[in-house]
Amino acid sequence: MKNVANTEGRRYSYLTSEIEASYHEAASKFKLSDSAMRILYTICLKGEEGLLSDIVRLSGISKQTINSSLRKLETDGIVYLKTADSRKKKVCLTEKGKALAQNSALQVLRFENEILDSWTEEEQQVYIELTERFLSSFKEKIKEIKA
Repeated sequence: MKNVANTEGRRYSYLTSEIEASYHEAASKFKLSDSAMRILYTICLKGEEGLLSDIVRLSGISKQTINSSLRKLETDGIVYLKTADSRKKKVCLTEKGKALAQNSALQVLRFENEILDSWTEEEQQVYIELTERFLSSFKEKIKEIKA
């Protein structure tokens, strides 16, 4: 099979993989699975609760894996589910979950903010704009896939 990635494409893939590995390392240090960490992280982005559908969509993890992880988090007293309306469920942090989130996902979010805050406004803007442009273009390319 021919190598189709150019030098920048390989570099981008390497960096993306390394970033993901760093998030995995953080989850491991908190003694959390990647899926549990993503659930807590996504809830923290919303506050203290989040729609299950948003967690599935924003985490990039399969619905089945999210549901399995949620069951474990429920059993451990970290989250509970409540009905948001007749068709939607919210995942809410318990007091124990809030403490865990404070010492895990919120710490990671603080790290991210510290890093971005260490950059100039222009650097932040360029990074965000290029990331948004890449995401938008990539989503369009994904639509072209013919399986």
